[in-house]
Parts: sequence; C-alpha cells; structure tokens
Amino acid sequence: MWILYDLIIIVFALIYLPVYLLRRKFHPGFQMRLGILPSGLELNKPIWIHAVSVGEVITVKNMIRELRATYPDKRFFISTVTPTGNKIAKSIAKETDFVSYCPLDLSFIVRSVVDKIKPSLFIIMETEIWPNLISCLYRKHIPIVLVNGRLSERSFKGYLSIKFFIKPILNKINLFCVQTPSDAERLLRLGVSKDRIRVTGNMKFDNTDYSDKKIIDYADKYRALLQLSKEEKLWVCGSTHPGEEEIILDVYGKLLGEFPQLRLLIAPRHPERAKEIEKIVSRNGCPSIFISSLYLKPNTHNLKPIFILDVIGELVYFYNIASIVFVGGSLIKKGGHNILEPASLGKPVIFGPYMFNFRDIASLFLENKACVIAHNKEELRVNIEYLLKNPDKSTELSLRAKAIILQNQGATTRNLEYIKKYLQGG
Repeated sequence: MWILYDLIIIVFALIYLPVYLLRRKFHPGFQMRLGILPSGLELNKPIWIHAVSVGEVITVKNMIRELRATYPDKRFFISTVTPTGNKIAKSIAKETDFVSYCPLDLSFIVRSVVDKIKPSLFIIMETEIWPNLISCLYRKHIPIVLVNGRLSERSFKGYLSIKFFIKPILNKINLFCVQTPSDAERLLRLGVSKDRIRVTGNMKFDNTDYSDKKIIDYADKYRALLQLSKEEKLWVCGSTHPGEEEIILDVYGKLLGEFPQLRLLIAPRHPERAKEIEKIVSRNGCPSIFISSLYLKPNTHNLKPIFILDVIGELVYFYNIASIVFVGGSLIKKGGHNILEPASLGKPVIFGPYMFNFRDIASLFLENKACVIAHNKEELRVNIEYLLKNPDKSTELSLRAKAIILQNQGATTRNLEYIKKYLQGG
C-alpha cells in the first residue's frame, strides 16, 4: 500500500510541477522539502513542531514560549509549508533552533529527515495528516501529539470515504487535543480510540492579548506613518483574496460621499499579490501606496491614497489603529480567516458568509452579537455605514467580543499538561 501511496504522490507532483513553475513557488527553501538539510545539523533530540502557515505559527507561539520555560535546554525544529509561515517561524525561533519546510510525504524523504533530526516529540498543529511521516515517526517510537485539532464537515466526509486507509494512520498518533466536542465525535467516527482524544479548546483564544503594551504604544507611530489626522478613520480589510478587493473598493467609493474622512487599508492574505491589487485600485481610478514605500520614504504622499500592506507581520499594528475591520476570505468561498486578533484589540469586526474554516468561532460571536456578518456587497456597505454613524454600537460589539475571548482562554495550558507527559525523560 505504501509503495502505491508513494507512486500517487510522485505522479501528483509531476502533474503539478508546471503549475508550481508558473506560480514561481520554487522558493530558496524548497530543497528542504526534498529532505536536503545542513549536513552538520545537530539539535540533540529537539521538539519538532509542524505548523503549516502563518495562522498556525502564530497560534503555537505561546506554547513554544511555555515549553522553553519548562525545558530551557530543549531545542526546536519548526517546519512550515508556506514561505510566509516560514518567515514568521524564524521571527520566534532562537539561534539554537532550526526552521525548515515540511518534507514532501514520500517514504524515503521523510525517513531521511527523521533520521537527521531525531526528534524527542512531534507536535502537529490543527489537522495536518501526512501518512508517511506519521508512520515513520511511529516506527521509531517517537510520540506524536496533535494540538488545536479541528475537523471540518467537508474534511470529515473526505476522510470517511477512505476510512479503511486513514483509520490506521490516525491511530498511530498518541494523542489528539481537539477544539470542540464535534471534532472529537468526528474522530471517533473515523475509528480513533476514545482514550486518545481530549477536548481542550481552541488555542487561538490564548494568542490574543489586547493589552499588549508594544501594540498600544505603537498606535501613534502607525497613525503618523499613514499621515492620519485626528478626524480620519481607518477601515482595514485583512487577509483579502482575489474577488474581494473589487467589492471592497466599490463599497469604499460609495462610502466616501458620506464619510470623506474614511481611509482604506487593504492587506492581502498573500503579500505577493500587492502589485496585482495596485492594478485593481488603479483601474478604479484611485491612487495607492505600498506600506513598504512609506517605510523607505515617510511623509511623501500628498494625496489620500488607498494603502496596500505588502510586508509580513505588520497587520496587527494596523488593526490596532482601525475604526472598523473586515476579515477577508469570507465574501468568496475561501472559508474566512481568524477574527480573534482584531476582536481582541477592541475593534468591531465584519466578515462575509463563507466562514467555514472558522465556523465555531464565527457562530459563537454571532450568537453573542459580538460581530457583524455581511452576506453581500450591499450589506457590507450598510453595516459599515451604520457602525460609522453609531460608534456606541461599535463599542458594544468590542466589549462582547473581549468577554467571549476571556471566557474561552486556557487551551494552551491544558494542551501543555498533556504534552509534558511525553517529554518526561525525553
């Protein structure tokens, strides 16, 4: 079966190769996906943490900090899939750690990587199931813990159709720390043993500190960077995807007639789309400016441009100076993105109808009237107009959101208690 699986992966890779080339995804670290690591790499039985992209890396940050405090001599091998996630991982890693890309799930590649790293524990963020990697770790008696696990209805149905294949893989994972009882129930239906599952909550609630002094202290700096006057309000659209920017620009154009002091910042989910967005803005007859340009030449724009965030790791600072936040990937069928960060900073949050990647969080906020949903372009305009005219309603949303976040914190601590059991003597 494993030879067949390897063949499927190889065939898929060969078919997808032209797409990879066209999209220029052969980044400098791609050789690590082939298992090519520095020859002298010696980490002394590190903790291997796999976090696929930016969101997962940010979520696991607190856990890494707590593990360092408990095990100061432990090193970390942090793997990601995306370059943006890799960059964020490097920002939280120490010199003694190593940040890499997850190896392609081919048996001979993962075997080579595991033999070089010799991890004492493998921690998977959310639900990244790599059959060959998990099987290799299992054969070498390396504990595997999945944290912040979630299993959407769509993923569950897919796994259920191949239960005969996925069940033995899942049962090679020592422990599943999942977000909700629904996630636990789906794992049970896939054949995971009940004694391997714990419902510990969502770690994303722990990674939102709206009292972060650095963020608050930098508010004036970032307002000055954008040259915002005291009267001007900023609408930040975070993690946008293709098809959303046109909607946002149309809504913004209509709002300007009534709210001439409203400014707009667009932060694409993938910063490499910045040039593409610049063209979209230009076609709408608006001036624009990249945030990176403002860093190089501050105080240079005389017009009132639309700001385009083209640097990584800065979005939280712009959320902090926003009057209203729209979280993207939700007006089109991408599944939405994390609303907790802007909500934790006390900002009224709006998102579209497609939040299936964050269904539980979105439902919780909507049930408690702590956010706003806009099903289409017109609802987006109406809701923003309402919030701009009624700042007290924005405050109500923010207070409810903060209360929800505080009530749901603690998953990281609960997960750590389970993880420590696998590190004793490791």
